[in-house]
Amino acid sequence: MTERHPNDTIHIVEYDPNWPALYELERTWIAAALGETVAEIHHVGSTAVPGLSAKPIIDIMVAVTQLAPSEDYGRKLEPLGYEYHDSEEAERIFFRKGKPRTHHVHIVERGSWTLQRHLLFRDYLRAHPQTMQQYTQLKQELAIRFEADRKAYTEAKTKFVESIVALAAAGYKIQSPG
Repeated sequence: MTERHPNDTIHIVEYDPNWPALYELERTWIAAALGETVAEIHHVGSTAVPGLSAKPIIDIMVAVTQLAPSEDYGRKLEPLGYEYHDSEEAERIFFRKGKPRTHHVHIVERGSWTLQRHLLFRDYLRAHPQTMQQYTQLKQELAIRFEADRKAYTEAKTKFVESIVALAAAGYKIQSPG
């Protein structure tokens, strides 16, 4: 049996209009901590889409010119309360903050597909309220079904997310940075 941390319980809440301000505040601290290694910083994930219900965790994607070892970022982010967590993706370095979690920082290379797919998905949902509502409904249903299994919850959303990214990549440009 896999050991589960209570913080892994899936809890979807209504959109909070304070999320963009929380992102901006954290972005400022992260940019100062990481300094010139930062090429771009973006608010991604569900909290970056006005009106979208979400887990109340601010996802921040930091793009760098070239990935350095996770320890290099860890030394700079730990004073802000971030802890390194193995992302199981070679192209992404992942940190999380808070108990319960309040923020995620994903560090990727500028121009990477990981960065592009997050921006495409975010911007498509921002531009298509009906699709955003479908995604909200899906997330709420999956949160009930997989309440204590974050990995299964994420995997169950994959087909929907990939279909939206494919639509966006086929015809929609990234609309706005950050």
